[in-house]
Amino acid sequence: MTTVITANGRPAFVVNVEVFLRRDGRWLLIRRGAAEEHAPGTLAGVGGKVETDGAGERVLEETARREVKEEIGVDVGELTYGSSSFFVTDDGDPVVNVVFRAELPGGAEPVAVSPDEVAGFVWVTLDEAEADPGCPPWVLRGLRSVA
Repeated sequence: MTTVITANGRPAFVVNVEVFLRRDGRWLLIRRGAAEEHAPGTLAGVGGKVETDGAGERVLEETARREVKEEIGVDVGELTYGSSSFFVTDDGDPVVNVVFRAELPGGAEPVAVSPDEVAGFVWVTLDEAEADPGCPPWVLRGLRSVA
């Protein structure tokens, strides 16, 4: 992530969205690519940061849909807000993370559009995610907020 510095020299926030997709009572989690800067190889929802190019009135929802399309090649419909949180990355970037839930459309099959970002997928119940040592606590918090 890159920190944007404002005119007064203070860091601006990175705004990130994370989408947890559900189908038939199970949640789709991605396995982050080994080259990912943050938490490589761990499980996560699909997501990424807000970009200033093309941001509209519903910037969080637009970002969520764009990230799902870019990472797993699926167009999603309705998004339901789950939660938001604040954290600081290991590099010192302040981040606001916003979590959404969406149903994976019938017939849609995820593919790793960007293998550098998405190394694979798992379909899990909340209990299975909680038992998986590769599922970080912050991912579990987000998943619980939409489950």
